[in-house]
Amino acid sequence: MTQRKEALQVPWIRSDLPGPRASQLIATDEQYTSPSYTRVYPLAVERGYGAVIEDVDGNRFLDFTAGIAVCSTGHCHPRVVAAIQQQAGKLLHMSGTDFYYGPQGELAKKLAEIAPGDGAKRVFFTNSGAESVEAAFKLARYHTGRQHMIAFFGGFHGRTMGALSLTGSKVVQRRGFAPLIPMVSHVDYPNSYRDVGLDSLQQLEDLFKRTVAPQEVAAIIVEPIQGEGGYIVPPPPFHRDLRALCDKHGILLVADEVQSGMGRTGKMFAMEHWGVVPDIVCLAKGIASGMPLGAIIARADLMDWGPGSHASTFGGNPVSCVAALETIKLLEEELIENARRAGGHLKQRLGELMAKHKLIGDVRGLGLMVGVELVRDRATKEAASTERDEIVQACFRRGLLLLGCGVNTLRFCPPLVVSKEQCDVAVGILDEVLRNWD
Repeated sequence: MTQRKEALQVPWIRSDLPGPRASQLIATDEQYTSPSYTRVYPLAVERGYGAVIEDVDGNRFLDFTAGIAVCSTGHCHPRVVAAIQQQAGKLLHMSGTDFYYGPQGELAKKLAEIAPGDGAKRVFFTNSGAESVEAAFKLARYHTGRQHMIAFFGGFHGRTMGALSLTGSKVVQRRGFAPLIPMVSHVDYPNSYRDVGLDSLQQLEDLFKRTVAPQEVAAIIVEPIQGEGGYIVPPPPFHRDLRALCDKHGILLVADEVQSGMGRTGKMFAMEHWGVVPDIVCLAKGIASGMPLGAIIARADLMDWGPGSHASTFGGNPVSCVAALETIKLLEEELIENARRAGGHLKQRLGELMAKHKLIGDVRGLGLMVGVELVRDRATKEAASTERDEIVQACFRRGLLLLGCGVNTLRFCPPLVVSKEQCDVAVGILDEVLRNWD
């Protein structure tokens, strides 16, 4: 059935956007749901399959958001759905922090085996990326007995109070919520395109000399590739040098792989591109291909908190765990390789667009985590932020789902099942839209 659906014309827009049913659904939703939700365009989803989304009026869209990098195996992959259905008929819930059941232990074993590093590891399960970051924050303080944390400007780690204290992405995310967790410092993340933060390691050393003794720092948290900050890939030595700096001062290195992990970049974990082994890895998003699940993976000797120190009622839910186990099988069998293959093709095609359209200042990324930075002038690198938002809207009207990240970057993070042909369609739509700005 999925293959038959994929053969249908996509995109296919048959109504105004939003259509009549979508307009009715949106009106009800906006009457009753929180105004804090950030709805970029009026998409009212009915179903999804592969890299395709259908709205409630029967319009078909090519999805290059994957539910914000969540649906790693595509929407409703038959094997993931079958695993969910089978488990749902056996056990929906029996809190894994109080009792035992097979899927949680099996998934913990698998994650410990595939995470970077050869030593023994342990896993704590959560429901989301923010919860994973909160757990890493607490564990770092507990294990080291230190209080201070360091994060990077542009980094996004979540919206709960601890995670928000580490986030340095947009002021709107922090405004109105003070006081946040104290003893958190930020330094620049290295961005070669904008010549910013290339002295990040020196900034850290200066921080240690002026305001924060390194012996008081529990952990440094970093995204291997900044997600919300603009899909920024740091210079090759950065993560290795950061690892060495942490080792020098006895500081834990926490890798926030919530968006970059689980095959997104063409490796199971993005840190593998640099051969770096973090002390703690934070996961969520693509781990269960649409089911709510997160985790932290830490060295076994590091995860030394006792019973009751931290817990989660729903973290490691059995249905989410079987979805994750099937997701990992699919990643290992074919989808990580497809992320490399399709991602390389997508990046190449977007690079060709850069030669045609002056609005494109940079194309960057690894695997199927690709960013297109838009500028008004390539010499000055003036950010084309308004144009970026208008282009996202124009692509939506033509049936391509994109999101922005950073100030002026288009984010390409399709499901890892996406084909080269679907990448060509997406690039073709963007090409058509960009002609209006030539």
